[in-house]
Amino acid sequence: MRGRSDHLSFTRKGERKTSSSFFFVPGSDDGLGICVYLLMFFSYLLVLFTIPVSLFFCLKVVAEYERAVIFRMGRLLPGGAKGPGIFFILPCIDNYVKVDLRTISFDVPPQEILSKDSVTVAVDAVVYYRVHNPTISITNVEDAQRSTRLLAATTLRNVLGTKTLGEMLIDRDIISSQMQSVLDEATDPWGVKVERVEIKDVRLPVQLQRAMAAEAEAAREARAKVVAAEGEQNASRALKEAADVLAESPSALQLRYLQTLNTISAEKNSTIIFPLPIDLLTGFLGGGRRKSASSSLGSQQGSRPGSRRKKRELEIDEDLDGEPTTV
Repeated sequence: MRGRSDHLSFTRKGERKTSSSFFFVPGSDDGLGICVYLLMFFSYLLVLFTIPVSLFFCLKVVAEYERAVIFRMGRLLPGGAKGPGIFFILPCIDNYVKVDLRTISFDVPPQEILSKDSVTVAVDAVVYYRVHNPTISITNVEDAQRSTRLLAATTLRNVLGTKTLGEMLIDRDIISSQMQSVLDEATDPWGVKVERVEIKDVRLPVQLQRAMAAEAEAAREARAKVVAAEGEQNASRALKEAADVLAESPSALQLRYLQTLNTISAEKNSTIIFPLPIDLLTGFLGGGRRKSASSSLGSQQGSRPGSRRKKRELEIDEDLDGEPTTV
């Protein structure tokens, strides 16, 4: 009972609460007990009597990117994690755990997610994290890496379940930052810092892909028709303005003909089109109009004497039937 109460008192005294995690710092060695002191004494004697052979078992080295968390008789040694470099442990009563501080990346397995707009998609992601406190990553969680992987898969499903399909495809950066903040807050008591989360791929069902492709194709065709109609409208306006400019100066059209002839001849074509001057066509059209006007006038004049003669013959016939009249 005394050992249990000592352990509980150590836990209460050793907990230091920070902003978002609990750091376990061991207290003094006063509550270790007589058995622990005896074992430590015999361990030191063993090391002294077996020098230099014992040095191969007592001296340990950790790399620059590693830290060693040392436990003595199950209790954390004061001073936190050891390293980098060389450190000393006592045989039989000390054991240590190496913790890698480098950034670790892992793939979140593809998750079948039902989006907010009732579309089933398969999403996978990549998570980058590192251990920023080796001590609490060993004391607060059984397996920090495995726990982080499981939490990342669960967070991916929970976050994407509140998003629509369009948001998944467009707002990937926002979703990644949201997942990072959620994971970082949840893993901070484990001594783990989530640095980055990236959505790798969003796989859609084949039928949905075909429907989206047909919709996109129809939208592109509609935009193409609108662009073509706008082009025709702009071209018509430009032609009208060009026709107005040419109508102001009749010689401008002939110059345009000559420019077209020069362009055609520069292309080394066997066929050359020679433009006919507009003045010649105007002369022919004017002569034809004058002839038609004179013929219509002659027909009108020819019809007038005939009508007068016929009227005179009718008057003579009436006079013959009646009394003679002088004309």
